[in-house]
Amino acid sequence: MFRSLSNYNYRLFSIGGVVSNVGGWMQRTAQDLLVLSLTAGSATALGVTTALQFLPMVLFGLWGGMLADRYPKRKLLFVAQSLLGLLALTMGVLTVTGVVQVWHVWVMAFALGLIACVEVPTRQAFVVEMVGRKDLPNAIALNASSFNLARVVGPAVAGVLISVLGGTGPIFLVNAVSFVAVLGGLVMMRASELTTPEPVPREKGQLREGLRYVLERQELLMPILLVAFVSLCTQSFSMSIALMASEVFGSGAASSAEGAASFGLASSVFAVGALGGALMAARRVKPSRKLLIGGAVSFGLFQIATGLAPWYPLYLLLLVPTGIALISVNTSANSSVQLGTSPEMRGRVMGIYVLVFTGGAPIGAPLLGWIADLGGPRAGVMVGGALTLLGVGAAIMLSKVIGRRSHAAVRGVAAAAAGAR
Repeated sequence: MFRSLSNYNYRLFSIGGVVSNVGGWMQRTAQDLLVLSLTAGSATALGVTTALQFLPMVLFGLWGGMLADRYPKRKLLFVAQSLLGLLALTMGVLTVTGVVQVWHVWVMAFALGLIACVEVPTRQAFVVEMVGRKDLPNAIALNASSFNLARVVGPAVAGVLISVLGGTGPIFLVNAVSFVAVLGGLVMMRASELTTPEPVPREKGQLREGLRYVLERQELLMPILLVAFVSLCTQSFSMSIALMASEVFGSGAASSAEGAASFGLASSVFAVGALGGALMAARRVKPSRKLLIGGAVSFGLFQIATGLAPWYPLYLLLLVPTGIALISVNTSANSSVQLGTSPEMRGRVMGIYVLVFTGGAPIGAPLLGWIADLGGPRAGVMVGGALTLLGVGAAIMLSKVIGRRSHAAVRGVAAAAAGAR
C-alpha cells in the first residue's frame, strides 16, 4: 500500500504535500465561511467564488500543460508554490486588519486559478518522474490519501480555530506558513534520482497535437470525457456540504461558531470516506473501466441520498460512501490517463485532464448555488446527483461516437496513403 514512499524524492514530496494540503483545506474552509459571512449567507456568491477559482483553468489550462512539457517541472512547481503562499499571506493580512470585502476574495480566487493552470498539471506530471511507471498508480492513490487526510484534518482544525480566535483571518496566515514545507521538499530533492524527459522544444501546433493525441486513443478519451461531465458536480460538492451542514442541519448561520463547527465536522466525515477510498485504491496495481464507471454512478446516487437525509447523523453517515465513490472516480481516471500517455506528451495530456476535471466548476457551482437559493440546499444537492448520472451516460455514448469517427478517419488516411503508393 505504501511502496512508493521507499523513494526518497517522493517521501519529501509527500511530507510537504500533507502539510501544505492541510493548510490549503483550512484556507478553503475559511474562504467559504468568509464569503457567506460577507454576503449574509448567499449561496450564489459562494458559487461565484468557486467559479472564479476554476474559470482560469477553462481559459488557460491547456497552455499550462504545454509549459509543463517545455520547462523543468521542479522549477515550475517552486515558483507556483511560492506565489500561492504569497496570495494566502495577502488575504490573511486583509482579513485580520478588517478591510476585507467580498471582491477581495473573488480576486484572490481568480489569481489562485491562474497559478493552478500551471501548478496542477505540472504537479500531476511530475509524479512519474519521481516513482516511475510501475509505482505510478500507487503514488497517485497515496497523493489522494494525503489530500483527503488533509481534508479530514484541515476543516476540523479550521473550525476550531475560527471558533477560538473569532475569525477567519488567522487561517489564511497559517496556510501561508505551510508552504515552507513543500518548498523545502522541492529544494532538498536529489536531481540525479529523477527520471526527467527531455523538454519539448517550442513549436507551432503543440496544443492541437495534444488534443489529437487524446481523441485518437480510447483509453484516454473515455476517462477524460467522464471526468468532464461528472466534474460539473464534484468540484462544487464542498459548497454543497457547506450549505447542507450549516443551513439545513446547523444550529446557526454559516458565519456563526455553530455553523462553522457543523460545516467542519461534515467536511471531515466526507474526507474520511475519501481517505478510505484512496487507501483501497493504493492496493490496486491497475485501474479498471468498471471501477471508473461504477464509482461515478455511485457518487451520483449517494449525492441524491444525502440530499434526502432527514437527520444530521444520517447525513454524516451517507457522506462516507459518497467520499469513497468520488475518490474511486478520481484515482481511476488519473491513473488511466497517465499510464496511457507517452512522456513527451504527459504535460499536455494532463493539462487537458485537469482542464476537464476543474472546468465544470464555473458552470456547475453557480448553477447549483442558484438552485439552492431558489429551492433550498437539498434541491441543489439532488439536482447535482441527477446531473452526475446523466453525465456518465453522456460520456459513454460520446466516447463511442468520437472513437468510431477517429478510427474511420485514420483508416481513410491509411487507405489514401496506400492508394498513392
